[in-house]
Amino acid sequence: MIKFLNVWKVRPFALFVFAVLSIQGCRENNKINENQSIDVDQLAGLPSNIIPRPGPPILYAPPPVAPQLSNTGVWNAQPILISGATAYRSGEFIYQDWLFDDHGAAGTQDFTDPQGLGSTSYIFSRKAGTLTYPTNSAYANNAADLVELRVRALNNATAFRLTLNTMMEPELSAFTLAIGASDEPVDWPLGAGVRSPAAIFVTVHGNEAVAHKASDLTVIEADITVNVDRVRRQIEVRVPHGIWRPGRGKVRLAAGVGLWDLESGQYLQPGLIANDTTPGGAAISGAALYNVAFREEPMPQFTAKSGRTIVDAAAQALAEAHFWRERAQADALSSGDISAFYAVVDFAKLMDSITDESGVPLTGHMNRIFASRFEYGQGVDYARQCGIGTTGECDGPLIGQLQPYAIYVPRTPPSVEGYGLTLLLHALSANFNQYLGSRHAEQYGERGRGSIVITPAARGPDGFYIDMAEADVFEVWADVARHYKLDPEWVAMSGISMGGIGSFRLASRYPDLFARIAPVVATTPVEHLVASMHNVPVMMWVSVLDELQSLPLTELTVQALDSAGLRYDVLSFPTWDHLSPSTYDYYPQATEFLGEHLVERNPARVRYAIDRSQDSPRAGVVAPSGAYWVSNIVLNDEQLLTGEIDIVTEGLGVAQGEPAPLSSNVGVLSGGSHEPAPYVRRQRGWSSSTAIPPTDRVHIKARNVKYLQIDPTRAGLSCFPDIRIEADGPVEVGLIGC
Repeated sequence: MIKFLNVWKVRPFALFVFAVLSIQGCRENNKINENQSIDVDQLAGLPSNIIPRPGPPILYAPPPVAPQLSNTGVWNAQPILISGATAYRSGEFIYQDWLFDDHGAAGTQDFTDPQGLGSTSYIFSRKAGTLTYPTNSAYANNAADLVELRVRALNNATAFRLTLNTMMEPELSAFTLAIGASDEPVDWPLGAGVRSPAAIFVTVHGNEAVAHKASDLTVIEADITVNVDRVRRQIEVRVPHGIWRPGRGKVRLAAGVGLWDLESGQYLQPGLIANDTTPGGAAISGAALYNVAFREEPMPQFTAKSGRTIVDAAAQALAEAHFWRERAQADALSSGDISAFYAVVDFAKLMDSITDESGVPLTGHMNRIFASRFEYGQGVDYARQCGIGTTGECDGPLIGQLQPYAIYVPRTPPSVEGYGLTLLLHALSANFNQYLGSRHAEQYGERGRGSIVITPAARGPDGFYIDMAEADVFEVWADVARHYKLDPEWVAMSGISMGGIGSFRLASRYPDLFARIAPVVATTPVEHLVASMHNVPVMMWVSVLDELQSLPLTELTVQALDSAGLRYDVLSFPTWDHLSPSTYDYYPQATEFLGEHLVERNPARVRYAIDRSQDSPRAGVVAPSGAYWVSNIVLNDEQLLTGEIDIVTEGLGVAQGEPAPLSSNVGVLSGGSHEPAPYVRRQRGWSSSTAIPPTDRVHIKARNVKYLQIDPTRAGLSCFPDIRIEADGPVEVGLIGC
């Protein structure tokens, strides 16, 4: 390695300036594990060709393998991974259920329910069903959560395969297949507590199965084989043609999952309050099923009845309870009649291996399922919730490998470049379906040439996009890149309340991933890092009557943006409180602000602040040691954890503009769910950039930094530029590729 030692002239306000220029021939930034295979399609939709790669390494990592999504034996088809969808693939009929929708009937509230009325963690994501699990850890609050159901025609039998999200002890769960039709709904056997049309029932618990005639519930003697795969959490059942032969016909099929009572030999019956062996939250119908297959579920609605304040909006969220996609299930189980939930399986298509994807949505609002690389157990662990104000490690209650997220795919086909991507992060006590069915998601999604909008689950209601909640954002982003064509240059971010806080946090840590952000009723949790967003304009929506993000707090964030010389656009609504923008659900100004702006890859000025206390190595979310064309920043005193740089290149022939005078105006927002809302708008942009003669010179200001690298090609510099430094200690500068 060749090094040039130069001592630069000290300006009056500089503490100490010492520069070492090193010429290097290798790139060692943000490497991922080279021993793992890379999904080329995934990387094509990410800024993977940018060196250094923006964002954390987890964004570029290959997908992990989830046993629940893998096949063995006679099963070959790939899973759908879109909840509520059905398809015929590779000689199989597949139904994909929702995750964490196993809440049973709408009955009596169990006051011990961690998601019930006594919990403040789910105020804006209440469940419709009231059924709770026994408190024994073997049930993991999730033992009857259906993931997938498949059907395959064999020579001498019909094979069914059911996959559960959680399988700690297989003998504690049970499911029933209602096969065929009848003139009237008939009662399901063994204490299921529901009815629907059927010709025969096949009930499976552990390694055992029993068949009943639907007409009189007499047992059908048959050799039904059951195979339980605990690793894959899959149960395969083969129903011989001796008791039922579908031929090439079309057959009605329904299915439901519950818990099994080993002592009484029937479905475990719920009571009012859960204990170690008994479910709680029983309904008058006595329905014992937690999860029913083949459902169409309503999405959240945003209307004039959605409320305006925290109190009435929370009441409306409880009344509608659409956010776990089990409203229709809860109501049907409450009545005891689940006749509406069924599929018609075409066995001719199965026997001829016909592909039929007509039951898989391509656009609009959807829930998707992906496999995370993190798993801290099975099921739901409410003891792992993060709590308000979390700043450290937190797993979140959704501890398993399979995770859900909401996605809106525009009606417009993708352009040659691909869809844009907009991260729309959910609020505190809400979930990933907060924006499902909303104009908010649709306005962002249908803007310009079309942007996919995603809302990660963030592992629970209160992760504040730190640690595992932060990792979930990037795992979801990577999953979307595997399934849709994305334009890595067109990325924006928004969110309400905690989602807006997360927008500030992630954009400050990874500024070169985003073109613009639009936080709503939110403040920055990392005020000392906002300078990193020098090239990321910000729009804020502020509710003057906000009970949580009060006006003094939001003004501190505005002042931080202003003091840092950033571009910002602030809309303040004097009649709104914290929940008003959510329930008003109309964002034309934010939609226009985000627009089709692209990430600025090679700005003339790079500002970047490091705070290693914000990193989570265990979650794979360690912010890069630099941004844009600056990388590998090394702190002089690692114990301080923080450092910052401000670097301007003259090599690009552009001088960035300076902050322009503040402008303000007033307006009225109309078109949402409530009455028109007046607002005051404040905007500070920059003067126009000016062209300057390109000069092989770079100016560096640094605090607590002893080393950094510059990509001279991206900065418009040679391998021997004129480097001028102001710092509080010696700084070594490496030039990549020279």
